[in-house]
This record gives sequence, structure tokens and C-alpha cells, in this order.
Amino acid sequence: MSKRPDSAALPDFEDPAYQLPATVAQNRTRVKKGFWRKLLRVAGRVPFAEEAAAAYYCALDPKTPARVRATLLAALAYFVTPADFIPDVIAAFGFTDDATVLMMALSVVSGHLTEKHRAAARMALGKTPPQAPQENPENQPR
Repeated sequence: MSKRPDSAALPDFEDPAYQLPATVAQNRTRVKKGFWRKLLRVAGRVPFAEEAAAAYYCALDPKTPARVRATLLAALAYFVTPADFIPDVIAAFGFTDDATVLMMALSVVSGHLTEKHRAAARMALGKTPPQAPQENPENQPR
């Protein structure tokens, strides 16, 4: 009969140091699979679509610190997860919990959300400002 190794030989998987990387990886996978599908489906009904998209780009930016990525991925995973505290199908209140979680996360990490992330969000949502007309000396008034 084989003997199991004693507990000193195995890591303590209850220790948060072992759980956090797995949770962040799970959130990243969940967000990458479902974020755009859900956001594009509900973008017209949620006033925070641009902030959510900017958070997405910030969370996937390798230059963003790991703790900031973990915070944003957790908030975005909550947005993507179909089982909410307040179901999204409830008119006028369905996205209040999603908005609250996301806005709280953004308030904590807002210094890491760059103009590059915001511009990518606007572009992805089709909100890029129109290009200024190119200056053409031939068309200038004299």
C-alpha cells in the first residue's frame, strides 16, 4: 500500500498565494471569451460601455501592473458572468450592480487607465471622432 506524502511536502492550496494566480487566469479567460459578445449585445442599454471597454484594454495591456489587471479582470468577469446579484433582464436596474462593481474598480485603479486605452475603447465602439480635414494649400482661401 502506498503511503501519501505528508502535508509538509504539498503546498497549502488554501493559501491565497496559490489561489490568486489561478483566479486571475480564470477571470482573464472568462473576460476574453465573453466580454465583447456581452458588451456589444447590451451597449445601447448601458451608459458605462466606453468605460468597460477602456477597462478591458487596460486589463489586457502588459504594461499595466499585475494588481491593477487583477482588479479590472475581476470587475469585468462579474460583468460577463450571467449570474448576477441583480439579473440583467430587470429593466432599469439590471446593470446597476455591474456598473457599481466596474466603477468601484475603476476608481481604485483610474491612474492606470491611459488615453491609449480610452482611444482603443472609443474606436472599438465606433465612437472615434471624425478626422479633421487635411490642410491642402490649393484649397485655402486667398
